[in-house]
Amino acid sequence: MTKRDGVPFHRDSIPVPISFRYLQNKSAKPMRKLLSILSILLLMACATQQPKLPSDHFIPGLASPLRLTGEISEIWLSDYIPDLNLVDSIIIDNEVITPSSGEEMFIFQTPPDARPMFEMLVWSGGNYQSVPVMKSRKEEHVYTFDPEGQVFQSVQLAGEFNGWTPSRTNLELIDGLWTVTLPLNPGRYQYQLVTDEGWSPDPGNPDLIDNNVGGFNSVMKAGETDKTKMPFLYTDTYDHAGRKIMIGWTTEPDEFFVLWQNIRLEEPFLSIKKGRLEISIPKEAAGFERSYIRIYTYNEYGIGNEILVPLEKGRVVTEAEQLNRADLHAQIIYNVFVDRFFNGNPENDRPIGDPSLVLPSADYHGGDIAGVTQKIRGGYFTGLGVNTIWISPIVLNPDGAYGLWKNPLTRFSAYHGYWPISFTEIDPRMGTAEELKELVREAHAHGINMLLDFVAHHVHELHPYYIDNPTWTTSLYLPDGTLNTEKWDEHRLTTWFDVFLPTLDLQQPEVTEMLSDSAVWWITEYGLDGFRHDATKHVPEIFWRTLTRKMKQQVVQAEKRHIYQIGETYGGPKLIASYVGSGMLDGQFDFNVYDAALGVFAREADPFTHLDNTLQTSFDFYGNHNLMGYITGNQDRGRFISYAGGDLKFDEDAKEAGWTRYIGVGDTVGYRRLSMLTAFNMTIPGLPVIYYGDEFGLPGGNDPDCRRMMQFDDLDEHELKTRETASKLANLRKNNPALIYGNFQTLEVSEKTYVFARRYFDDAAIVAFNKSDQAMEIKVKLPSWVGKQSLHSNFGQEFFIEVNDLKIVLAPWSFEILFSNGH
Repeated sequence: MTKRDGVPFHRDSIPVPISFRYLQNKSAKPMRKLLSILSILLLMACATQQPKLPSDHFIPGLASPLRLTGEISEIWLSDYIPDLNLVDSIIIDNEVITPSSGEEMFIFQTPPDARPMFEMLVWSGGNYQSVPVMKSRKEEHVYTFDPEGQVFQSVQLAGEFNGWTPSRTNLELIDGLWTVTLPLNPGRYQYQLVTDEGWSPDPGNPDLIDNNVGGFNSVMKAGETDKTKMPFLYTDTYDHAGRKIMIGWTTEPDEFFVLWQNIRLEEPFLSIKKGRLEISIPKEAAGFERSYIRIYTYNEYGIGNEILVPLEKGRVVTEAEQLNRADLHAQIIYNVFVDRFFNGNPENDRPIGDPSLVLPSADYHGGDIAGVTQKIRGGYFTGLGVNTIWISPIVLNPDGAYGLWKNPLTRFSAYHGYWPISFTEIDPRMGTAEELKELVREAHAHGINMLLDFVAHHVHELHPYYIDNPTWTTSLYLPDGTLNTEKWDEHRLTTWFDVFLPTLDLQQPEVTEMLSDSAVWWITEYGLDGFRHDATKHVPEIFWRTLTRKMKQQVVQAEKRHIYQIGETYGGPKLIASYVGSGMLDGQFDFNVYDAALGVFAREADPFTHLDNTLQTSFDFYGNHNLMGYITGNQDRGRFISYAGGDLKFDEDAKEAGWTRYIGVGDTVGYRRLSMLTAFNMTIPGLPVIYYGDEFGLPGGNDPDCRRMMQFDDLDEHELKTRETASKLANLRKNNPALIYGNFQTLEVSEKTYVFARRYFDDAAIVAFNKSDQAMEIKVKLPSWVGKQSLHSNFGQEFFIEVNDLKIVLAPWSFEILFSNGH
């Protein structure tokens, strides 16, 4: 027994919620509810009163599922509860744990008989909160390579499962075969063999995929990946008052996890009626402007898709008009590269202006904060359908020229903003503090969020902080005396990006405290709505945990507003996901899906099956209602339109190409392919992200050629049509809840065609693509869960429905989005 506020509190008297579990009855009804004796006794005792739910919601926001990493897992309490002094005890899979005072993390061993999903209850002063826990899906996968008589000194693997770092996966020669056992989640993984002769695809594996850089990767399949055996949930109906929700399924679940906010609901909130799960919304939800119902489920084959239902004062949100910029899942993000966007105040222009030192494409172009404000005020973003703007860094950068490119010979200015020499001062070439405040005010007045690009990994060598504290950075040299620069994977937490960019040693508490305080200051001082975080995987996790905890305490709880943080990490889904969750970031850019989409939409040979497999893997790691960013491109890649039109080749160095020749579009089919990519991003779960200029097809090679000055006027007919299509797609997404909160299921996928469906109550969407150079007639069976509503076309392509058969006729390199009559 302990005391809390002077009141005795018995941990051993904590009630454990009864599982709402279902089992298949093969001899009678397909599904029936089984109640334990304990459940019956509890219901008899409480039959005359509705349970009162906990009133203290001490976990800020929605607690993300706790995804265990193996048999032994670290569980960070501080990810969910910023003030650990509030925690009295924890129950996880019926095991009571009493953490030490202020203990941030504890070790949990998964019981051998643990279900695929269970819960962690956190208790505080008589109130509890529930955190869904997902058992690790890892299975031991034995990989073998037959050298067929060749002799190698060593054999390694590099792939999506190890961050493409060969030293992490060494094979052992056993009885003439090179062998290794890999703990992998079920799925498909790209990889290459690394032998004495170098990197190559696996000669014994015929399953290959183009790697978009002039070669091929082998594809390894591990475990069971048939999702049709797992439960599939959909939002069926809601009552007229919006107080009850009916959830349907197509494959029988074993157990439901239903949460309102972070409180798991049991009987009498849940019941089975006519083969549907009926959820009564708690009366306490009426006191919340916005709250959420979440539903998870599983069966013996794995965890199914989850459902997310937003509520407004306790009633189901059914119309897009009820959403606002605080609804993070409804964000459509536009990436403004400030210096290259629009010059709103020529008086602050200060380029280096010396082509013998810095060529024009690597110098300042004059874009500034005032320019972004003017475009918001002029309605450009609203017309495009955008409701969130991410601006590149605007912090003070050095005046001089640094770095070196040899052909043609040039150095670089700091026009991009990624070489900070201050933590809080705005670069005068970008604007002033008052101009930033005006930008945020104007954005908010137009219903637009404003995200700032924040650099946590490094500073410039002229930064006073580095000059005064040289030991607060990592070493430029490795123990063997070699330079620790651009060691992206093997020394990812200490490597310097260049010899003039010291990496901050954020493992030192005083460095993390200082920098996280600076980050929070930007949010509170200017009213910003969140961050895009540069080089996320190169920053220790302790920094992200510290920053997010402070943001929850000082902004989310203190100012009662939402914050969104998205990171940049190149690597496999496992690495990317390790930075996403309640105590870390809200999402990251899903570069794996972009890489697959680039190959599929920009080239003829890559099949849609590869894109669908990659997307399904992302759902497994990030969830079906994730806040990941799905990009059209970014500042570190050749422009999609130039790849799609063929003027930029996949097997050439895109950066060198941008320096040595003019990169255009090429074949105008590239515009149709770009619109297909935009349509894909706008219709899948997650957040679509438009890189400036991609709305109309701005061409270019890689950095700095992918950072040309933005063009608003004098667009040709192809560019105008592409921008019009992008705007239409963004507004379709913004105005249809099925594309924001709907489920997702692939209906048909082949080499050249792809069809998927989404549904949110009365709103359904069916999206179809044809990447062939010929018109295609696509036939699919409409599943019953899509609903019985009639459909209409948004892009004028023919379709026919006969009973449950849908036939769509798509023009070459085109798409169609069918909506139910609600939208």
